[in-house]
Amino acid sequence: MQICYFCVMIQNVKGILAALVFVTNTVVLVSVLLVFALLKLLLPIPAIRVLLSKILVFIAESWITVNSTVHRWIHGPKIVIDEMPELSREQWYLVVANHQSTVDIPVLQAVFNKKIPFLKFFLKQQLIWVPFLGLAWWALDFPFMKRFSRETLAKKPHLKGKDMEQTKKSCEKFKHFPTSVINFVEGTRFTPEKHQKQQSPYQYLLKPKAGGIGFVMGAMGCQMKTLLLVTIAYPVKVPTVWEYLSGQFKAAHIRCEKIVIPDTLLNKNYLNDEKFKTELFKWSENLWYKQDGRLKSYYE
Repeated sequence: MQICYFCVMIQNVKGILAALVFVTNTVVLVSVLLVFALLKLLLPIPAIRVLLSKILVFIAESWITVNSTVHRWIHGPKIVIDEMPELSREQWYLVVANHQSTVDIPVLQAVFNKKIPFLKFFLKQQLIWVPFLGLAWWALDFPFMKRFSRETLAKKPHLKGKDMEQTKKSCEKFKHFPTSVINFVEGTRFTPEKHQKQQSPYQYLLKPKAGGIGFVMGAMGCQMKTLLLVTIAYPVKVPTVWEYLSGQFKAAHIRCEKIVIPDTLLNKNYLNDEKFKTELFKWSENLWYKQDGRLKSYYE
């Protein structure tokens, strides 16, 4: 009993230490990042803005390096890479992954940091108000999504498609230098309750939503011709943020496959091209059945 209590105490101490490092690292580097972000805002010269964007990415990558290195020092290697293709920092990538926990984000950052261009996530509009991080995401040109409910669209039909237009504008900024855009196509974290409510045809996944990747392909088809299909699996238990910080999880397994996006799915208008929507959904569905099979191999 005393041994168990001692183990829990050690885990809690490690968790507090990891959290302190994370918070300190965030405050220091985001403060530096915001100085360059202000310069980028005040200097409307395209060449200078591109240079400042690269500096901002360097600072963000340094933030990830500190977080992931300290986590590994404290808890040992908790991330297991089962399959990884040859990757480049000089290419554009569309990254698609399953989503089970907030922990997916630091895990993916640790795996791909400095192996591919800096990962940029689709974020809900409300997240811009997260202290420090919200401003950092804005400075780094993360695409913020503002979803409108059916009730709102019924009252204000002129808002239909506005969220997708904003996504397209965000993607235009990624054409200047190699970028990786990640999309959790399920739209939310997987839970058994959501799975049952959706009556999903997949065993370990929710139904995919193709809108986000459709707009990325449409806006950036000239550059972004490669998709990385990433499988994230926690074979024993899906960890919470605290369990990640305190090391109270067995391992996170990562498998990545590099897939060439068919030319028929590039540079199309997702809003108005119904044929493209149908083709994209079928293609996404096939990818998701493959993803479901991989998760099945971990969990069964």
